[in-house]
Amino acid sequence: MTLVAVIGAAVVLSAAGVGAMRTWTRRRGLLDVPNERSSHDRPVLRGGGLAMVGVVLVGAVAAAVSLSAGGSALAGILGAALVAAVGWRDDISPLPVSVRFAVQGLAAALVVGSGVAYSAAPRVVVAVSLGAAALAASFVVLVGLTNAYNFMDGIDGIAGGQAVVAGFAWVVAGNLLDCRFEAVIGALIAGAAIGFLVHNLPPARIFMGDVGSGTLGFLFAWLAIESGTRDPRLPVAGLVFVWPFIFDTAFTFLRRLIRRENVFRAHRSHLYQRLVIAGLSHGVVSVIYGSLAVFGACLALLWLYGVSYAGTGLLVTLPSAGVGLVVTVLWKERHTSHDPGRSRVSS
Repeated sequence: MTLVAVIGAAVVLSAAGVGAMRTWTRRRGLLDVPNERSSHDRPVLRGGGLAMVGVVLVGAVAAAVSLSAGGSALAGILGAALVAAVGWRDDISPLPVSVRFAVQGLAAALVVGSGVAYSAAPRVVVAVSLGAAALAASFVVLVGLTNAYNFMDGIDGIAGGQAVVAGFAWVVAGNLLDCRFEAVIGALIAGAAIGFLVHNLPPARIFMGDVGSGTLGFLFAWLAIESGTRDPRLPVAGLVFVWPFIFDTAFTFLRRLIRRENVFRAHRSHLYQRLVIAGLSHGVVSVIYGSLAVFGACLALLWLYGVSYAGTGLLVTLPSAGVGLVVTVLWKERHTSHDPGRSRVSS
């Protein structure tokens, strides 16, 4: 089966599955009701990501078997299934943070225990060997990106759009470096995310929920780490594919830490949330983040292709783009008049 066929099948199955989930969740009253940290002002169905990740995981198992991907691939798929299961349970009825972290930690341990670890950063300026810290670094990346992706899934289209960009980037990278399994997983994610976006573009008719966002984050982290056994540049490229989400989460976390805020308390201070509060629509903000993701993915793919200036571009232009995003948020907040009492912006 060609990658085009994989993408097409994933689009159709995901769109149909999410459509069925809309009917199922409506009958059971599974709604995301707006609260003080929400960016929407009306109840919206949630849990649609179950169908999306179901398509990806079933396809991943078939790909792992047909391509003889090995035990590490199956460990990653099982870990993603665990993250999906605890996310779905949390979507139905909120779980304590400790329970979610425990299951995510178990999923990450399955991956690093299978012999997959991010052992070295390739030479951009200088090569760095992680040595004994490789397992810990891999564990942190897996759990960290799982939660970062979940935090970033707060407005219509943003998480699905990032998944489409990163999924296609993995298709190109896999073909470029003859990593067939990674290319198929990327195709499955891109196709399933497109199918989900049919129902999630502004105004969203259903949210993916933790089952979708957390699993996508875990899958992208796993792809980045697992692919390092084939090419040491792929882990770096894989994280660059989702760099807007990583940057926003890291910036917001450090900002709140410096301000001595409770970093575990729900909030609405992510950069994308501040743009919406300042008056931009969900669609515009999602396009901004999608464009930043495309820009980073193109640089990373050029670097993998061997273009000499691409490495410098990664080191210089991506941080500059991040600073530009922060400046845009500050400028928008300063120059946009809005009702200070308004706690949510309509999608």
